[in-house]
Amino acid sequence: MADPTSQPAPTCNVDGTCYCPLTGVIDTLSQKYAMQLISIIGAHESLRFAEIEDHLASASTSTISKRLDEFEDAGLISRTQYNEIPPRVEYSLTRDGEEVSTRLEPLLEWAAGGE
Repeated sequence: MADPTSQPAPTCNVDGTCYCPLTGVIDTLSQKYAMQLISIIGAHESLRFAEIEDHLASASTSTISKRLDEFEDAGLISRTQYNEIPPRVEYSLTRDGEEVSTRLEPLLEWAAGGE
């Protein structure tokens, strides 16, 4: 991820809407199950889809799939498909994804009451 100190100052409209580099990150991470997925994948070297589903039993398959696609597009996860029968796909964090995961840890600890 880029060094936040090198970013230009946020530009805000009269209505208070600000456009800054953080906006895209917030949009991505505010999606349902996004932070949980980053944390789950970050806690493992790589995971298969079924293993991710096991960790997020309350999330639908389509929601998990959609988040994984969004994270891949955002450069936060990598998807590795192996040419095997049956097909095997594994997900892991990219360097940017690892940085997001590391920066999320204190926030998640705080939200859990400092446990």
